[in-house]
Amino acid sequence: MNVRRRHISAVALTAVAALGFGTLTACSTDSSAAGDTGTFDVVASFYPMAFLAERIGGEHVHVTSLTQPGQEPHDLEISARQTAQLEEADAALYLKGLQPSVDEAIGQSPIATKIDAAELTALEEHGTEAGHGEEHGDGHEDEHAHEDDHGHDHDHEGADPHIWLDPVKYAEVAEGVGKAFQKADPDHAADYRKNTATLVKDLEALDEKFRTGLANRTTDVFVTTHAAFGYLAERYGLTEEAISGLDPDTEPSGARVKELQKITKDDGVTTVFYETLVSDKTAKTLAGDTGLKTDVLDPVEGITDHSRGEDYFQVMEANLTALRTALGAR
Repeated sequence: MNVRRRHISAVALTAVAALGFGTLTACSTDSSAAGDTGTFDVVASFYPMAFLAERIGGEHVHVTSLTQPGQEPHDLEISARQTAQLEEADAALYLKGLQPSVDEAIGQSPIATKIDAAELTALEEHGTEAGHGEEHGDGHEDEHAHEDDHGHDHDHEGADPHIWLDPVKYAEVAEGVGKAFQKADPDHAADYRKNTATLVKDLEALDEKFRTGLANRTTDVFVTTHAAFGYLAERYGLTEEAISGLDPDTEPSGARVKELQKITKDDGVTTVFYETLVSDKTAKTLAGDTGLKTDVLDPVEGITDHSRGEDYFQVMEANLTALRTALGAR
């Protein structure tokens, strides 16, 4: 696949040296004010960032999420109350390029510590509408690794922000966050180091489950509502064909719908995947027109009662099960 890879420099980790995080319980159920909690207070932009905070920070930090359960992260508009939360917090954790209002609010905030998780791994520019026949594969791991010591440009404007759906990239981010915790709160460095190592090990195990689970399949192509799974597709040698682009609210053109109808026939596609946080109308219309099944492939942008699991790992394993069925994996 022809993509422009942007690696990051050592400046990326240095820039996040003073950070702390918090518990996901507080993130998912408590949108109350950050600050004065007796722990290191962090505002996280949305669920995947909050999950990292909870797993790495443990009991030593407190996190508040800007995106509430069931809210589509791309659509978030920062309120005056949330702006105040940012001003009172010790740190902010976000992923630049996913939520413009968050990028702007954090950029204007006087908060001392700001961490952009996108600077902890190499981002790529996946197509707005995934091109048919693009080359994907497992041979990119070395190219994906961020080269912290070589001074590469780490600007990620316009790149695909959905890095958490690739367990390998998510582990890279976790390692960077863990190092930041240790520097920000040296009294608890040993715990942060231990928690990070455990999380990375779990993500490595998840990566292995995807590799083995998808190894023997009858097709490489899957169709999704929006282009959230580009990193996952490339990691495991798949081809994502998205109805919409990186923005789930983008309406597909008539030509794109016609192209997808041909792709599903030519490549033995069995399933059109939709999501729980955005409308399933277009996906179900395409499936109906082509006689295909529908199923959920969750971009894990938030956990709700409709999610197939209670946390990142459970939902990702549910995604693996859905992909195995759709791709005819044995």
